[in-house]
Amino acid sequence: MLVYLCAHMVEVKGLKLTVVLREEEEGGYSVRCLELPGCISEGETREETLANIREAIEGYLKAFPEELGQLRQKRELVEITV
Repeated sequence: MLVYLCAHMVEVKGLKLTVVLREEEEGGYSVRCLELPGCISEGETREETLANIREAIEGYLKAFPEELGQLRQKRELVEITV
């Protein structure tokens, strides 16, 4: 079975963050936020998984409020091919 990865932007607290959505072989989806190490979630559908990662991001930022300042700094996402 093929496993699909897809990058999405989600908005939380006025910030647009990059998340990587992965379709799991055993069913359902997993997702992780690239800007917040260890911020991960899962769900049965894409919609549920994206809602769950928004909730996880909000919890992460509540636990680590200092990260919010770092995230507000200008950043650029660049895609490269190797």
